[in-house]
Amino acid sequence: MPLRLPDKLPAIDLLKQENIFVMDDSRAHAQDIRPLRIVILNLMPLKVTTETDLIRLLSNTPLQLEITFMKLKSHTPKNTPIEHMMMFYKDFEALEKEKFDGMIITGAPVEMLDFEKVEYWDEITKIFQWARSHVMSTLYICWAAQAGLYYHYGIPKYSLPKKMFGIFPQYPLDQSLPIFRGFDDVFFMPHSRHSEIHGDDVLSNPELRLICESDESGVSIVMARNGREFFVTGHLEYAPDTLDKEYKRDRGQRDDVELPRNYYRNDDPSQGPLVTWRAHANLLFSNWINYYVYQETPYDINEIR
Repeated sequence: MPLRLPDKLPAIDLLKQENIFVMDDSRAHAQDIRPLRIVILNLMPLKVTTETDLIRLLSNTPLQLEITFMKLKSHTPKNTPIEHMMMFYKDFEALEKEKFDGMIITGAPVEMLDFEKVEYWDEITKIFQWARSHVMSTLYICWAAQAGLYYHYGIPKYSLPKKMFGIFPQYPLDQSLPIFRGFDDVFFMPHSRHSEIHGDDVLSNPELRLICESDESGVSIVMARNGREFFVTGHLEYAPDTLDKEYKRDRGQRDDVELPRNYYRNDDPSQGPLVTWRAHANLLFSNWINYYVYQETPYDINEIR
């Protein structure tokens, strides 16, 4: 079944062009099925791009999902029209009395700052805490994964000598977990970050479970609270051309920009990217929705605790 999305959301037309089935509110009202309620806190600067990336993956499930976009009151995005934000996004204050089956919190371009120096740290940590009692399962991505691990479990982040930039092989550590159902022994994940968390810190905390890592990019997925929280340090949601756009944007403007590793065919930008992560990206999001959201959430959403 398709996703249930707000009428006129730009991602609808973009994804229809990719032959992905989506549904707007008007059509969804005709179906008498309780959709799973998914809230997305989108912290990325290019809102429409990130919306499209996530919806592309969420659409690959047989369940009907109702998507709500959340924004921060303490931060005004500079790269998205205010009209778009007003039409499709709601402040946390407008949603904090509601409950959701699942939540996604994206990365943000603030990882060079100490957590407490991020302008919206107070508001986002309030959301982190709220999610524990109002959401069945929360998926933290990239900077949000580092921030969530720091806030909830005291796991520090460490600056890297150079940017972790490219596509890196990942190894699931326990393939019996439902999140890895159907996975191969190795899969690939895009990374684009200037900091990392250390496996030893994760392993020393009995509340955390390191479930996937890479010899090259380090810790990639941490699970907590039996799957009510997942922390993913990379960007499986990235479109094929995302790293290409980032590389071309920063080349010549910064002195730390290197060719993204394991990304271009024959390491030649003129030959374009070789996509190696899309199948497992769809599988991970589908497994999360099915086994940690749909299979666990109560039919009466107000029973979530």
